Amino acid sequence: MRTLNRHITPAFEMSDSARAERVIETLKLAKREPAQEALLKLNDLVGLVQGDHEARLEVEEARSSAFLAICEVGKALHRGQPADSLWTAAINAAERWKALAR
Repeated sequence: MRTLNRHITPAFEMSDSARAERVIETLKLAKREPAQEALLKLNDLVGLVQGDHEARLEVEEARSSAFLAICEVGKALHRGQPADSLWTAAINAAERWKALAR
């Protein structure tokens, strides 16, 4: 069962910091799920990590790094490969994004 709450603030109305926080929370939840459930949660993050407005270059680079790290987790899960270190990298990238977005 999907646990993401879709009735909260739409991504386009959220600050980068709030988006990054939601990404971090979702990554931590998804990490504990079986691969197929985790992939569903990762797919739900696409709208949050897409750049839809101008931000400082550092924030944009951090957001892009988080997006790429999340994609790496997704690819590993899809292929049935170990993803432990990739989860850590994705969470760290999202935390960096959040810190720079403040």
